[in-house]
Amino acid sequence: MLSIRPRQAALTLLCTAVLASPALFASPLTRDNGAAVGDNQHSQTAGATGPVLLQDVQLIQKLQRFDRERVPERVVHARGTGAHGEFTASADLSPLTVAPLFTPGEKTPVFVRFSSVVHGLHSPETLRDPRGFATRFYTTTGNWDLVGNNFPTFFIRDAIKFPDMVHAFKPDPRTNLGNDARRFDLFSHMPEATRTLTLLYSNEGTPKSYRHMDGNSVHAYKFINAQGDATYVKFRWKSLQGRENLDPKAVERIQGKTFSHMTEDLVTAIERGDFPKWDLYIQTLRPEQLPAFDFDPLDATKVWPDVPERRVGQMVLTRNVGNVFQEVEQVALAPSNLIKGIEPSEDRLLQGRLFAYADTQMYRVGANAANLPINQPRAAVNNGNQDGALNPNRSRDMVNYQPSRLQPRVTTDSARYSQLPLAGTTEQRVITRTQDFKQAGDLYRAYSKDEQRDLVNSFGQSLAVADDQSKHIMLSFLYKADAEYGTRVSKVAKGDLQRVKALAAELAD
Repeated sequence: MLSIRPRQAALTLLCTAVLASPALFASPLTRDNGAAVGDNQHSQTAGATGPVLLQDVQLIQKLQRFDRERVPERVVHARGTGAHGEFTASADLSPLTVAPLFTPGEKTPVFVRFSSVVHGLHSPETLRDPRGFATRFYTTTGNWDLVGNNFPTFFIRDAIKFPDMVHAFKPDPRTNLGNDARRFDLFSHMPEATRTLTLLYSNEGTPKSYRHMDGNSVHAYKFINAQGDATYVKFRWKSLQGRENLDPKAVERIQGKTFSHMTEDLVTAIERGDFPKWDLYIQTLRPEQLPAFDFDPLDATKVWPDVPERRVGQMVLTRNVGNVFQEVEQVALAPSNLIKGIEPSEDRLLQGRLFAYADTQMYRVGANAANLPINQPRAAVNNGNQDGALNPNRSRDMVNYQPSRLQPRVTTDSARYSQLPLAGTTEQRVITRTQDFKQAGDLYRAYSKDEQRDLVNSFGQSLAVADDQSKHIMLSFLYKADAEYGTRVSKVAKGDLQRVKALAAELAD
C-alpha cells in the first residue's frame, strides 16, 4: 500500500512554488492593444534620479484612461439609478396613433432611469428634489424616450428660463453651499412656479422610494394616426406599489443611516424577485378642445383637471443593470427620441428640451453615443452619419449622403410630420392664459391635515431666509392660491400678513 506522505510532500512543494511564484497561474497583464506590460509599479525614468519619460506608454495609457473614467456629470439628473424591464400594451390606440407599441398584447423592452434633478452625483437621496422618471421604449420602429418626472407639472413654462432656474437651485457659486435666498429671489419673479413649489415643499418632494412614486410626461405630446390627425396626449405612470412619501422626521432618521435609500430599495427589490410595476395612463384632448380651458393646456406648469384617464398598458422592471457606468451613466435619454405616430406639442418648455437634452448627451457621451449597447435601437439604422470620437466603423459604404442613385436611401412619406395651421407674426410674449395660482390652491386643499402641516413648515422654514421683498412676494403667491395656505406659511416665515394680503390683491387670477 502506498504511503500518503510522499503525496503530502509533493503537495507542500507545489503550494510553496505557487506562493513563491503566483505568476505561474496568472494571466498576463496587457495594455489596451493586447501588448504585455513589463512593469506596472515603476515608471520609466531617465536614469535612477532623472525625470519620467514620455515614451512610457503604460504610464501614459493608465493616466489617460483614469482621467476619462467619468464622463462629464449631468448638470441636472446626475444622481440616478436604472433597471430593465418590459412594457405590455393593453389598449388598441390605432384610432389615435400609428405607433405600433400600443397594440394590445405587444411587448416592448424598456430601460428606466430614475434620478434626482438638482443635486450632484453622490448626493443623499433623502434631499428634497423632484425625481426624474425617464423611460426608453426599444420599439420595433426605433427608440422612444418618455423623459419625465414624478411631479406632473414643472416650475417654468418656457425653456429660455431653464438655465436660470437650475442656477438658482444649485449651490451658491461663492461658497458651494445651498442658499434658499437665491432660489426665492428668482421665483419671486415667476408666479407660474407656485403649484410645483407646493409639490416640492410637500412630502412629495421626498419620496419613500422610486418604486413608490408615479411618473409623468409633464408635457403634452401629439398622437398622429394613419389619417394624419393629431390628438394631444399626456402620459402618467401609476405605481402599483402605491404612492408613499417621507415626512421630515423620517427623512432625518433615514439620512442618519444611508444616503442611497432609494437606489438600495430598487436594487434589492428586483434582486429578491419583487418586481415593481406601473400602469400607464393617458389623457387626450382634441385640438378644438384647447380653447375651452381657462388656462393654456400646453403650459407645463398645469395639469388637466377633469380630463378622463385611460389605462393603456403596464410596465414591470425585472432586471438590474450589469454595469452602472455603461448603462445608467451612458444612457443618452432625450425627448427628441420620438417615433412615427408620436410628435412634440407646441409646449414652449418641451420645444427647448428637444434640443437641449440631445445636445447635452452629445457633449457628455459623444457624437456616437447611439452606438453604445444601452442606446442602440432594435430597429435598423441607415443614414450617412459618420466619424466623430469612438466611431465603431460599421459603415464601409462609398455613399455617405442622400439622395443618391448609386446607393439609394428613400424617405418614408408616412413618417412626415403632421401639419399645424399657423397664423399671426413672430413674437416674444407670455402665453395668453396663465392662471398661475388656482391649481396650487387646489393642490394644497387636496392634502391631508398632516400633509398640509409638513408642507407649511418645510416651505416656511426655507422661505424665512429669503430677502424681505422676495419673501413677501412669494407669500403673496401662496395667499393668492389659498388664503389659509398663505397665512400659515407667513407665520412660519415671519412675514407681515397685512403686507402679504396687499400684494396678493394686486395679482391677477
